Amino acid sequence: MSKAAKRPGIHPMTLRQWALDGKIPFTWVGRERRFSLVDVENMKRGSDSSTARPRLELLYVRVSGSSGQESLLGAQEAELRATSTGEIVKVVRDRGSGLKENRPSLNRVLAMVSDGSVTVVRVTHEDRLARFGVGWLKRLFAVYGVTVEVLHPKKLGGRDELLEDFVSLVTTFAGRLYGMRSAQNRKRLPAESGQCNDEGRAT
Repeated sequence: MSKAAKRPGIHPMTLRQWALDGKIPFTWVGRERRFSLVDVENMKRGSDSSTARPRLELLYVRVSGSSGQESLLGAQEAELRATSTGEIVKVVRDRGSGLKENRPSLNRVLAMVSDGSVTVVRVTHEDRLARFGVGWLKRLFAVYGVTVEVLHPKKLGGRDELLEDFVSLVTTFAGRLYGMRSAQNRKRLPAESGQCNDEGRAT
């Protein structure tokens, strides 16, 4: 951490706080945090110009189901609004699996980040943004001077985090499998019903 902080000229404790706040991605190597120099320098530039830039927040909320769960979306939004410290430019509501990359709502977030409409993307939990690949999204956002703020950062590590990822995968794919089976059943029932009617008339 001290080496990562030295080159761009920031205090190691500043870098540590950015990491704890979820503002900059890092990886664990043993007991040490490792940072990308590009991420650190982008974060420093954003911090240096923060006094001149207004805080423009995008609130992103997501549920996995395609319908219902309005109360869960509302609860996420209310929690983010209650802790807002800037101007809320947009609230993006999303429905769908966090494993799905091509989500229209996530694409809207990416568009607003790239065109400079927002300076902060806020979520209640990291997995609301995506189940996997959040580190890549943070790096992409940092290129445009946008940070990701997670209201409740993950405190897992090692085996616990791996187990959580495994459960997420199983839950997601099980849900998709059941959905496919339900669709197949809905298609098969009318066909079977028609066959029975034909047979009934024939007899």
